[in-house]
Amino acid sequence: MRYVIFGAGAVGGVVGGLLHRAGIEVTLVARGEHLRAIQDLGLSLDTPDGVLTLDVPAVGEAGEVVWTEDTVVLLSVKGQQTEAALEDLAAYAPPGTPVVSLQNGVANEPRILRRFARTYAIHVILPATFLTPGAVVQDSGNRPGVLDIGRYPTGVDEVTTAIANDLVNAGFLSEPRADIMAWKHRKLLNNLGNGVNAAIAPGPSDEEIYARCLAEAETALAAAGIDVVTADQDRARRAGHITGRGHANNSSTWQSLTRGTGVEIDYLSGEIVLLGRLHGVPTPANEAIQRAVHDIARTGAEPGSLDGTAFLTGL
Repeated sequence: MRYVIFGAGAVGGVVGGLLHRAGIEVTLVARGEHLRAIQDLGLSLDTPDGVLTLDVPAVGEAGEVVWTEDTVVLLSVKGQQTEAALEDLAAYAPPGTPVVSLQNGVANEPRILRRFARTYAIHVILPATFLTPGAVVQDSGNRPGVLDIGRYPTGVDEVTTAIANDLVNAGFLSEPRADIMAWKHRKLLNNLGNGVNAAIAPGPSDEEIYARCLAEAETALAAAGIDVVTADQDRARRAGHITGRGHANNSSTWQSLTRGTGVEIDYLSGEIVLLGRLHGVPTPANEAIQRAVHDIARTGAEPGSLDGTAFLTGL
């Protein structure tokens, strides 16, 4: 298989870089200064084994990709960028192209399915950082990530098996899973911490704010009748495989605010707000985090600068 990594930021850059290093054909789709840096200097991938400079082909849009029958798209843009990416892909990618959501949240897969019949989902456990054009950091000191895959809305097939095998060859853990969206909904619950990290100053209130967001989310998911794997299952899957490297690893939402590139909070905390409104479940903590992150993005305030005690008082 050949891979088009559409969105070569933190997650896409690490996945694309390691697939390339494993000898698998990869084309990165990036933009702006990041694209120019990769084209001019190669992709810089900081790993526990050292900084690699990888001569990965990189282009700015789908029209520059050489499409073949065995091309697979790993869509790794943020949720707010999905529609624009799909518009570009639909103009050039063959209709039968498998498109895989390598993204946080659970709203991307149905949008992909409107355009591409062969839609897949990956449950992403991959700590990574992207702050400097041309450079991404693998933040796990052991395995680079756990990337289980399934077909959307459910099931597995020969494509899931082939992609999982390539990811394993690149150093990841990956298994085909028929219930992949139950795993992605668990990741959604974990990702509620993204907005807390992006908005609230580190301190004793962090855990309480996240706990309130989580309790609202669990109630909303239950009211909607959505299957979610347990926290114990999730911990067991990542146990011993994802380890820190001794430096700060801020959330992807914090990183987006720092780069000033927009935020996907509407598809994380905002997804819980949506479910709450659809099913009559109050979600004040998630609503407040959603608003706070948008306020920081709009005003250019410092990420992670809000006082947690004052935030809790206002709920």
